[in-house]
Amino acid sequence: MIDEIRDEAKIGMLKTLEALEISLKRIRTGRANTSLLDSIEIDYYGNSTPLKQVSNISVEDAKTLAIIPWEKDNVPLIEKAIQQSDLGLQPITSGDTIRVILPDLTEETRRDLIKVAKAEAENSKVSIRNQRRDANGLLKEYLNEKEISEDDLKRGEVLIQDITDQFVEKVDILLRDKEKDLIEI
Repeated sequence: MIDEIRDEAKIGMLKTLEALEISLKRIRTGRANTSLLDSIEIDYYGNSTPLKQVSNISVEDAKTLAIIPWEKDNVPLIEKAIQQSDLGLQPITSGDTIRVILPDLTEETRRDLIKVAKAEAENSKVSIRNQRRDANGLLKEYLNEKEISEDDLKRGEVLIQDITDQFVEKVDILLRDKEKDLIEI
């Protein structure tokens, strides 16, 4: 029973960590990365469709992404979606290829992006702590229903705190790595 609660909490914490990794990939650094465009969707035959499902996205060089739509009719839709995104990017079209040149990050922009990364990391820590609280709450319910003993409760709380500490440390590591990426010129 305690192991099931621990495993369930661990799965929830792992999902939180994966969501943080995705969020941090979307924060642009000075280098081109195809995951930067993961959040962009276009209206494709009436459905909101991710850009990567209607085109080939590749890194041309350190500062340039190339987007080649599978259908030529999608070029204006993709341009519009990139311009309207909150990424602050301007696409350049030549023929069927759309190029996105990433501007250099200013010191102020880097600091702002680090603040965004820290906020994402803190939200993840809060989520992990909430999962710890929920797991401990389940343990206390089982104690009240006399399904586990006081010793089992204490042991379960220690196990859950251990995995919580591990996941909080992983969040800190991801944040440190992202900060290092953002500071690099």
